[in-house]
Amino acid sequence: MTIFPAIDLKDGKAVRLTKGAMESAKIYSDTPWELVKTFEEMGAEWVHLVDLNGAFAGEPKNLEQIRLIRQNCNVKLELGGGIRDEATIKRYLELGIDRLILGSIAVKDPDFVKAMAAKYPIAVGIDAVDGYVAVEGWGEVSSMKATDLARAFADAGVEAIICTDVGRDGTLSGVNVDFTLEIARASGVATIASGGVRDESDIEALRATGEIEGVIVGKAFYEGTIDLKRFF
Repeated sequence: MTIFPAIDLKDGKAVRLTKGAMESAKIYSDTPWELVKTFEEMGAEWVHLVDLNGAFAGEPKNLEQIRLIRQNCNVKLELGGGIRDEATIKRYLELGIDRLILGSIAVKDPDFVKAMAAKYPIAVGIDAVDGYVAVEGWGEVSSMKATDLARAFADAGVEAIICTDVGRDGTLSGVNVDFTLEIARASGVATIASGGVRDESDIEALRATGEIEGVIVGKAFYEGTIDLKRFF
């Protein structure tokens, strides 16, 4: 199971939110690329990046920091937040990003996402509040069930589905194993858990299922409740 250390980018800084609320942002670094380098030196294979400003604006907003990360680090990078069209996908791939995460657009235009997945390395981000898909930087909750969205991408050629329980994200309250399994089984696609990871027991619980491809670890690392070095 792959561990994805996570960095959320807001106004050029590395932050973490609680339950997706922008006003809850806690700054952990003014130089995000150095943080990515730290993960790389630990032995991480991947780092998960989110352009938070971009998620709300619907277009890239932290390009300079993302460019610095790519220039200074060799670890694989997956990136989400505000990616709504093919031009943005191409721009990030040319920058050297290894995989793009499409979230809100997957709800609004699934055919577009399927077309992009046929051409580029794409993951679908499914973020849910009480089982229903949240969009636009989690600012809105749609009427679509997360499992229905996952099922829609069962044979779409996407590399992975990243599922986040928004209610747990950034709370250190424990990962939602059952929700992650529901998404994995509905889609049949490699599924990455996100939201609420607190300590090593969460990682072990996900690993024990034998059905989860990976897990994103954010605040637990920054707050010192998990020692990532043990997993690389």
